Amino acid sequence: MAFDIEMIKKVYAEMPAKVEQTRKQLGKPLTLTEKILYAHLADNLPTSAYERGNSYVNFNPDRVAMQDATAQMALLQFMQAGKSKAAVPSTVHADHLIQAKVGASTDLKTAEVSNKEVYDFLSSVSNRYGIGFWKPGAGIIHQVVLENYAFPGGMMIGTDSHTVNAGGLGMIAIGVGGADAVDVMAGMPWELKFPKLIGVKLTGKLNGWTAPKDIILKVAGILTVKGGTGCVVEYFGEGAKSLSCTGKGTICNMGAEIGATTSTFGYDESMERYLRATDRADVADAANSVKEHLTADPEVYANPEKYFDELIEINLDELEPHLNGPFTPDRATPISKMKEEAEKNGWPLKIEVGLIGSCTNSSYEDISRSASIAEQAAEKNLKAKGEFKITPGSEQVRYTIERDGLIDVFNKMGGEVFANACGPCIGMWARTGAEKQEKNTIVHSFNRNFAKRADGNPNTYAFVGSPELVTAMAIAGDLGFNPITDTLVNENGETVKLDEPTGYELPPQGFGVEDAGYQAPAEDGSDVEVVVNPESDRLQLLTPFAPWDGKNISNAKLLIKAKGKCTTDHISMAGPWLKFRGHLDNISNNMLIGGVNFFNDETNKVKSQLTGEYGEVPATQRGYKEAGIPTVVVGDHNYGEGSSREHAAMEPRHLGVRAVIVKSFARIHETNLKKQGMLGLTFANEADYDLVQEDDTFNFLDLDQFAPGKTLSVELVHADGSKDVITTNHTYNQQQIEWFKAGSALNLIKKQNA
Repeated sequence: MAFDIEMIKKVYAEMPAKVEQTRKQLGKPLTLTEKILYAHLADNLPTSAYERGNSYVNFNPDRVAMQDATAQMALLQFMQAGKSKAAVPSTVHADHLIQAKVGASTDLKTAEVSNKEVYDFLSSVSNRYGIGFWKPGAGIIHQVVLENYAFPGGMMIGTDSHTVNAGGLGMIAIGVGGADAVDVMAGMPWELKFPKLIGVKLTGKLNGWTAPKDIILKVAGILTVKGGTGCVVEYFGEGAKSLSCTGKGTICNMGAEIGATTSTFGYDESMERYLRATDRADVADAANSVKEHLTADPEVYANPEKYFDELIEINLDELEPHLNGPFTPDRATPISKMKEEAEKNGWPLKIEVGLIGSCTNSSYEDISRSASIAEQAAEKNLKAKGEFKITPGSEQVRYTIERDGLIDVFNKMGGEVFANACGPCIGMWARTGAEKQEKNTIVHSFNRNFAKRADGNPNTYAFVGSPELVTAMAIAGDLGFNPITDTLVNENGETVKLDEPTGYELPPQGFGVEDAGYQAPAEDGSDVEVVVNPESDRLQLLTPFAPWDGKNISNAKLLIKAKGKCTTDHISMAGPWLKFRGHLDNISNNMLIGGVNFFNDETNKVKSQLTGEYGEVPATQRGYKEAGIPTVVVGDHNYGEGSSREHAAMEPRHLGVRAVIVKSFARIHETNLKKQGMLGLTFANEADYDLVQEDDTFNFLDLDQFAPGKTLSVELVHADGSKDVITTNHTYNQQQIEWFKAGSALNLIKKQNA
């Protein structure tokens, strides 16, 4: 039986009337996205449709999920909210803190010792507040959610940008910062700007070497890393119905890489099969009773151009396998063009490592199709030229593929199985030799490939592809290899060709598992003690941020003018820094160390206006904080792209940065800044970015008149005494301005609950 089945049945019982009322009120057929969003409104149905991309709307999500790296800060904040129990079903998943080094068993044992303090905290705080806890080794949050919690037509938020993975089961699932999770767990509405809608019509059917991954790699190439910002992507068409449920999950997962709020698919037979295979026949039966409400109205898909703000069509019959990269997930190259592109751009052709799995591609289907290629390698006397690593997404998947002999198949080609955790995908990979920073190429089936992300080496060229393509590329050891047309020479000197991959949508013998790794919370956790050692370097109780004094910010110094791509990885790196995710002061020592300084093209080297000397960004900022001087960060386009990590907003806030002024923001990061009482502003005239000089002082001229829709004027005072006044825009509504005034959204919640 499914978790929280009564909650799911309640959602379905109320859905038909809500959908019918919405359709009547709006006077038009509805997309799936609209049905789910309007069915989860916290307020009464509006008299007219919300304005897409403009209206702020309050929702009541059905559930919350948190991974261990972000859960620490989320739950430290929740402890201040004055609640005795989480108001909605919530879970914590211990998946980010396990470093991939030796192999699954050893790495897991090492993590359990080195992270004991954090795991004990997460276990006890979950027990205390009625939250389910998935222990280390249970699996990656998004795979575990898909297997256990996701349900068609539901709405959830999660403190990880790849929460969107649950769209593969027809949910509206959205990545958020921890402060948003606190709102929902505290029983308050959750606010989101009503999204625009992008429709992706899939015709034809995948064949040969193409995989669901290639659909999203193609879409990323079309929309780029910011083309989906503020939008929900809804996939439909015969091609969509032909995909497996986990294949749909892969596509939705990487929707985070185009900046989309989320992505989703209408309920269909593949979702029903997956629900039944994962022991949730009760959910499938309940969904079947309202299935016409779990997809768009027929008129929408018949004339999609009338109902979506943007429409993309992809013919799966003609789609080619892709490799995206390096250094950005939207640089899309069909495999037939990769050799030419690599040679033209000087990308290293020799593939050092192939990695499959991760939250994006660790389903039974992915692993079985990859294993079919590995099996051929053994049969055709081919030895993998590159190293090969496998990361199962959950203990259920790992147990099942071991039972079915697939791990043995990978072992024959020299494969190594890592723990059921994020590992190399988020930089938790102790890769031998990475410290030499040599130029090299890796291929993987993960979702992100920013510089330094996988192994900390800025010279690792990472390319994203499907697991089956990655497996073939690792065998060939050549970035220019095209398995559709090219041959290989085996150990006997014979020329051989790899056959197309084959696999199973679901395990023929069903899923199996001995211990899934779940800890249910106490019925009454009021007596559970949550201990945080004041001497700990891993955990630190939070001190509320100071409220705004109501005055204009003046004499603020420029901390850094970031040049080009500045993702959350640049603002608050993961990898070895993950261990400090529960200690705000310690993790603040990584603040913006990856951002490129516009004035010297270097990272972690900025000028202090106090000393005139260059130093590390966090140390320079601590100097300003000690002197009581406010600072400003200036950035480029899509600032804060990538992860949902709110540490990228909390660290500057903690160290005394008052405002971030950029050309444009990624959605989650902008919200995180607002939640933490920061000013997140954009240049009204993008060219004003060029006016900012290294020794500038910022004076806010009309912040004391901060109001929705009103621009803010900022005076730049340059070192030579000359001045420029620039206009900045913001997207704060009245409620968000109240967060700013209170010092943070949490301060406001605490005040309201007092």
